[in-house]
Amino acid sequence: MNLSFLEAQLALVPELPLLIEQRYHMLKLIKASGPVGRRTLSSVSGYSERETRTMLDLLKEQGLVNIAKEGVSTTEKGIEVLFALHDTMEERSGRRQLANELAERLGILKVHVVEGDSDDSPLTKKLLGMQAAKQFRSRIKGNEIVAVTGGSTVAAIPSFMQQDELPNVQFIAARGGVGEEIGLQANMIAASFAESCHATYKAFYYPDTLSEEAHAVFQHEPAAKEMLELYSQTDCVIHGVGNAAKMAVLRNSPEDEQQILLDRQAKGEAFGFYFNQQGEIVHRIRTVGIQMEHLQDIPHVFTVAGGASKAEALLSYLASAPSQTILVTDEGAAEHMLSLMKK
Repeated sequence: MNLSFLEAQLALVPELPLLIEQRYHMLKLIKASGPVGRRTLSSVSGYSERETRTMLDLLKEQGLVNIAKEGVSTTEKGIEVLFALHDTMEERSGRRQLANELAERLGILKVHVVEGDSDDSPLTKKLLGMQAAKQFRSRIKGNEIVAVTGGSTVAAIPSFMQQDELPNVQFIAARGGVGEEIGLQANMIAASFAESCHATYKAFYYPDTLSEEAHAVFQHEPAAKEMLELYSQTDCVIHGVGNAAKMAVLRNSPEDEQQILLDRQAKGEAFGFYFNQQGEIVHRIRTVGIQMEHLQDIPHVFTVAGGASKAEALLSYLASAPSQTILVTDEGAAEHMLSLMKK
């Protein structure tokens, strides 16, 4: 009987895979949220404070984390370890199989699934941002026009791109702002991307509440014409997907418009378009921005959204999404999407 080195290790230390998985999980949480306090880490990781302290001491001994007054953060060596283990750990977790099945059923280029459910954990949203930043950076050459939408999930991406230098990339708002929270509007998020990447950005202010007449006039304004030209040249889009009913409320849509969405069974929203379960556009708001027909010609389309509550909305948009779409989502959304598709 000739045991391999790995088989011999497992015979001697059968708990080894679990230990690796636990420490990898902790290291990934620190990378996503660091610098972070021990108590917060204990809360989001599910380990007791004692277990967390023991694990952090071990990770520090190995030179994988720094423990300072402001919190725990990963070292360069820690990031290298995360990168080296990523493929193996994703395979072991089952997330890769889940992602591959989703991509095949949806007919899109790729799906990446991060652990957790954004509905339950703010940290999962950070993991979405971290994975989206990684996928974006792996495909961008450095001279593209990148359109970004608003929303908290897309807003989580720029902080994970602070090591990138993309001076020739221009970030633009995919459309005007939504809601009252200015930090989650497309213009502000485009500026955040540009700041993180040392890139440039172009703001575009367009209220959702313009009348049909004012909208027709505005389209001929120099600012609108310039943005329309940029949209026709866009190389990459990073966007979220919203729940139709919630987006209508966020936009302070009039009651008759909300009733139209209800009557037409709108499930999801993206770029100001509302979709039913079959992926048909059942309503749209008046705006100057990325149009659905633009997406077919844009080489890189990143859809970033998570949470089981977003499953129906995601499916409604993805039913007609371009085939080059790369979806970054979480286990909560992915598992619920698959269960809905199998009904």
